Amino acid sequence: MASNCSSPTVRLDPHGEVLGQRFSSYLAPTLKEAPAEAEIISHKLMIRAGLIRRLAAGIYNYLPMGLRSLRKVERIIRGEMNRFGAREVLLPAVQPAELWKESGRWEKYGPELLRFKDRHDRDFVFGPTHEEVITDLVKREARSFRDLPLNLFQIQTKFRDEIRPRFGLMRGREFIMKDAYSFDVDDAAADRSYKAMYQAYQNIFRRCGLKFAAVEAHSGAIGGNYSHEFMVLADSGEDAIAFCPACSYAANLEKATSRYPLTPGPKDGELIKTHTPNCRHVPELAKFLGVPPSSIIKSLLFLADRTEPILALIPGHREINLVKLKDALDGREPVLASPEEAEKIMGVPMGFVTPVGAKVKIVADLALERLQSGVAGAGEKDYHYLNAQIHRDFPVHALVDLVVVADEDPCPQCGQPLAIRRGIEVGHVFKLGVKYSAALGATFMGSDGQLTPLIMGCYGIGLGRTLAAAAEQNHDRDGLIWPMALAPFQVALLPLQIQNPDVAQAAETLLDELTSLGVEVLLDDRDERPGLKFKDADLLGLPLRATISEKSLANGAVELKKRLDRTVTTLPVAVAAQELKNLVETMLSPI
Repeated sequence: MASNCSSPTVRLDPHGEVLGQRFSSYLAPTLKEAPAEAEIISHKLMIRAGLIRRLAAGIYNYLPMGLRSLRKVERIIRGEMNRFGAREVLLPAVQPAELWKESGRWEKYGPELLRFKDRHDRDFVFGPTHEEVITDLVKREARSFRDLPLNLFQIQTKFRDEIRPRFGLMRGREFIMKDAYSFDVDDAAADRSYKAMYQAYQNIFRRCGLKFAAVEAHSGAIGGNYSHEFMVLADSGEDAIAFCPACSYAANLEKATSRYPLTPGPKDGELIKTHTPNCRHVPELAKFLGVPPSSIIKSLLFLADRTEPILALIPGHREINLVKLKDALDGREPVLASPEEAEKIMGVPMGFVTPVGAKVKIVADLALERLQSGVAGAGEKDYHYLNAQIHRDFPVHALVDLVVVADEDPCPQCGQPLAIRRGIEVGHVFKLGVKYSAALGATFMGSDGQLTPLIMGCYGIGLGRTLAAAAEQNHDRDGLIWPMALAPFQVALLPLQIQNPDVAQAAETLLDELTSLGVEVLLDDRDERPGLKFKDADLLGLPLRATISEKSLANGAVELKKRLDRTVTTLPVAVAAQELKNLVETMLSPI
């Protein structure tokens, strides 16, 4: 039941948002329990707090509270893009298939690309990304070196038809994204554009109040030759990252490498075949021979693009990194051969496959070159070779980093132990080079009179993912704990005995004073018991809670509680508004 308090003057912030809202007339439906579909904490809390509601698999409505926070992310992004010289455009979400066929991605992108036909039977896509569209636009408008450099960005709805959308806004099918694209005359200029966007992203996530790391990354389906991911650190993150506490090195596990120490082993000796009954797997083989797993050469048979057999060799105690193997195979997809395929191709059961005398191409991990004497399959069931050595006993087609980095591996930059943390990708920056400009014929006339493909960069941020990542990083058992910069409102104003005219009037006065100072306030004017108001305030996670009660008024004070550390203090009524304003400004994250 709402109170009979008279409505104050409606005040708007510089962005047109209402500064003071009343809970009773605001669409903020809180829930005691999360629906069964919600799996991770951000999904559960954002639904329970009334920020989002599911429409279909991977497709969500933003309710007013969620939209306020989304707009704050958007404004921070737009401000930093403008600060670093990017100019905003808005590109169509629906794109003609011809552009995707011209770039070669019509066939390559896969089922995540939502394709459809219009009434004239022409093929279109609902854009999951906009490289083709922006390149087509710029090739028509920027024809000379005098038109460059150019950096264009947009904030637009995208659609990727994920096979298993999950985790709410973290992995949806429809999502809102900021994507920017830079166009330069040469690699040096492209590097400057990349560094500018890298710094802009640092500013954006710092201003959002997030703990994050910028890590070296694999470029994936977008392409390009260099990229960084911006990861919000959270235990629930989908991705793992390796970083060095002693220096600046950081990379996701697809990209991360390490400095291998020299693997100890016996002195060089002749290749010896030894009987190893029922030792098909590394742990049992190491135990049988009394050797460390690191001295065993694990031989894994893959089929490149399901056709060419490739034997990948890694140390026995490591896991193979399929992304690194794919790179070693020039982008061909490695598929692990089945036991039946392996035995047919190699003539021996899995576990005894040998690189010695192998008739297939061999790709080996760099660490094996340092292995003085190893154990390898002997190409015969229940037998292995001792003293196996790379180069001497078998040639390799390529010697590259092939393994997944592990916790406490030596940092490739300084040699100190690496640490593995979980993270949530919220932004990604790429050096694209001429991947799209060359394919789509986007050239410019240089100062030498020659036509040259534009050098491109691509820079994306998921707005919904950023919100969800903030929730994953900032919560407790009672609910959300918003950073001040992303909170839908800065202050929760709770009058506890709303039917008491003095309490109601004091709340109205404080609301009016706060909004006149530009503070964003959610007034809980519901005629509900205090416990429910406190629970909802904790669930919503607004940074500051100002409580007015008969008891506090009798003492001439307003009770202040900070959501983050739960500290409780009192403020004199006469200065409460200004003190709250000062706290808001202090808690806003600076660049």
